[in-house]
Amino acid sequence: MKIDAQLGSLYPHLAGDMARRMEDMGFDAVWSFEAGHDPFLPLMAAATATKRLHIGTNIAVAFGRSPFATAQAAWDLQQASGGRFHLGLGTQVRAHIERRYGMPFDHPAARLTDYVRCLRAIFDNFQNGTKPDYQGPFYRFVLSNAAFNPGPIEHPHIPIYLAGVNPRMCRAAGEVGDGFHVHPMHSIAYLRDVVRPAVDEGARMAGKTVADLDLHASVFAVLGETPAERIASERQIREQVAFYASTPSYRALLSHHGFEDLGKQLSQTMRAGELDKMAAMVPDALLAEVAISTEHGKLGGLLRQRYDGLVERIAPYYPIPDDDPIEKWAAVVKGFEAGA
Repeated sequence: MKIDAQLGSLYPHLAGDMARRMEDMGFDAVWSFEAGHDPFLPLMAAATATKRLHIGTNIAVAFGRSPFATAQAAWDLQQASGGRFHLGLGTQVRAHIERRYGMPFDHPAARLTDYVRCLRAIFDNFQNGTKPDYQGPFYRFVLSNAAFNPGPIEHPHIPIYLAGVNPRMCRAAGEVGDGFHVHPMHSIAYLRDVVRPAVDEGARMAGKTVADLDLHASVFAVLGETPAERIASERQIREQVAFYASTPSYRALLSHHGFEDLGKQLSQTMRAGELDKMAAMVPDALLAEVAISTEHGKLGGLLRQRYDGLVERIAPYYPIPDDDPIEKWAAVVKGFEAGA
């Protein structure tokens, strides 16, 4: 198992220094995410500022850009990093794809499966000059010429990770992906009983098993060296859990643990604009299922103990603050390695 981190500095002019600090902390990889910033640009800075650290997107919104646009960005990052890039893709939700990106969202799992197959056809064209001849149910790649082909690179295989929560997307990842980003809104029981079997089901359709994929989990961590720090951290985690739980996409997890009504209650509270009430609505029992509560020095060991045999990569959910001492997080990595 490898221990990763989220890249907090997503402005490209800051990302290189932060990635270098994370490399010094001992992390195996850093992941960008798509929110207020493009997920690819900061990774180019990270690629050129580091030597061994792997880089990846967790996630880039697939449906917000065409497969060819994604392929170009991924190819350049793979070349610049010397083969250290991992392409993580997700669907987002219908409202954001249709109303923020202005793009189609129908049949998201099937669409994302087609998107990945189209990407691989484009990568094959880049590397081997094969004729553009991909025609899927949602995407086509049937036209190109030398002016639009960047040419072969030393490490042409770019691992593709898909992200999801519900079984249908897990099966899609197993079928066409090299890895799977487990959503931070998960529990050990849900990961073991729902996610891994669904990924395995999809993988077997392609002659693989779940063991052939890299599973990466981002984990909620309530952290603090003092009671005051722990209280502030817990409040932040409760707010994030409440936000996710208010969205219908995550109700399968809630139902798995007997909290069927909580999602509807949080949705009603969200619609009423009473956001300040939502964190307190998260039961202690649910928080215990989806989060680890500990000190920095013990976090690494607990992550390895809790997730051993379930995932290949692990990371705290929230980005490391830019001004946190290297020593604090180096201790997390050392604790993780000591538990091997």
